[in-house]
Amino acid sequence: MGSVHSMTSSDAVAIVVVNYGSHELLEANLLKVARGTPEAYVVVVDNFSSQQEREAVLKQAEQFGWETVLPSSNLGFGAGMNLGVEKAQALGATSFLLLNPDASLDADSFNALRKQVSAQPRNLVSPTVIRPDGSVWFAGVDLDLDSGTMRSWRKRNPADGRRTEPWLSGACLMVGLELWQELGGFTPDYFLYWEDVDLSHRTRLAGGDVVVLAGATAVHDEGGTHEVQTRSKAGHGKSYTYYYYNLRNRLLFAAQHLDEKDVRRWMRTSAAAARGVLLQGGRRQFLRPVQPLLAAIRGTRDGLRIARVELKRRSSPEATSVPPESRAERL
Repeated sequence: MGSVHSMTSSDAVAIVVVNYGSHELLEANLLKVARGTPEAYVVVVDNFSSQQEREAVLKQAEQFGWETVLPSSNLGFGAGMNLGVEKAQALGATSFLLLNPDASLDADSFNALRKQVSAQPRNLVSPTVIRPDGSVWFAGVDLDLDSGTMRSWRKRNPADGRRTEPWLSGACLMVGLELWQELGGFTPDYFLYWEDVDLSHRTRLAGGDVVVLAGATAVHDEGGTHEVQTRSKAGHGKSYTYYYYNLRNRLLFAAQHLDEKDVRRWMRTSAAAARGVLLQGGRRQFLRPVQPLLAAIRGTRDGLRIARVELKRRSSPEATSVPPESRAERL
């Protein structure tokens, strides 16, 4: 059963999903979205996890008329999405819904996001993302530039004097071709986590904005791919990958985008940041603390190394002639 693509080339849309070991969620969530929006191309990037998973994804793609991109290894979220959008663009799509396998949305919300991007092509647009029980999972988050921590838009307090900037989750995000091409897609250095913070930051630097569209809603299945990718084998807390990349990439972001004073401030608060990230996995995990602590130590260590290399580069005579946006290519 293939999709029906009746839109003109100037307004064709694609749904792009990066899969890693979660083909069951594609059938539970992506299929529902695709059937509600038959005009959309569907591109699944299967970051390789096993031959059995690859064969399952190929079977789904043949059955449901989905396009595939099949890396021979796990490229990470950002690099995978970049390949998926490239494939969708080759098919003729000019706007792209970037969607996690554990997320879904109805046709009305999909079309509202697409229309918003068409009207404001320099903006990234997200729906409110809720859990299956109706509670809010994501409705916009601010990055605190003074501390490198996060807080919900609902907790904004202009009177507190904190420097913040908004960002959107890559779990469900609509973007147009013009902006995507200008930004060059996701920065692949991040592999997993913080690539959406980076994309949001670069969107605003380019003169765009990040928008949570009122009335558009997606549902995030917390028992889905988030569980597969972030829970530890012991069943306690989150995975090594979750802790490692959250802490490493916090300092990678600082090195790529912040001034020297802020980079040093984020470096000094690395221990507090590690504690905060570890606590997201709950206290029960500390019954078996070796893997979480090892991941936090290594992620912080590697992030600090990246930050030190960048600070050293900036102090060199050649650094004065290198624009800030070139920093990512040197890390």
